[in-house]
Amino acid sequence: MENLNVCIRDKANPLQINECRNKMAANEDSFTQLSSILALTGNQVRLKILYLLNQEKELCPCDLSDILGMSIPAVSQHLRKMKDGNIVEFRKEGQTIFYSLKVEHLDLLHPFFSIINGKNLTVERYE
Repeated sequence: MENLNVCIRDKANPLQINECRNKMAANEDSFTQLSSILALTGNQVRLKILYLLNQEKELCPCDLSDILGMSIPAVSQHLRKMKDGNIVEFRKEGQTIFYSLKVEHLDLLHPFFSIINGKNLTVERYE
């Protein structure tokens, strides 16, 4: 088996490599958090729910069910995954539960919602 850690360049830049390693280590928690958020938002239904929560500030599962044309249990399952992933939070008012985006994720998600609000996504395909 060939060694994949052997580089064929003439000279390595050990300073650059060490600086990059330090950056990676210093940002490990951020990579973990962002990866988790992006994994959860990679589902189209969950992205729609997050978009709606961003637009309306908070909604209950019944509202989301009516808007998305889905069953309440299906919506609730997506909300539970996002709550477990620490992306949304909830509050109770009587027997009604209202969900909202966690404030600390708004800066990350706003660019995606801006694209959805104002522009058509253009995907370039490289072949």
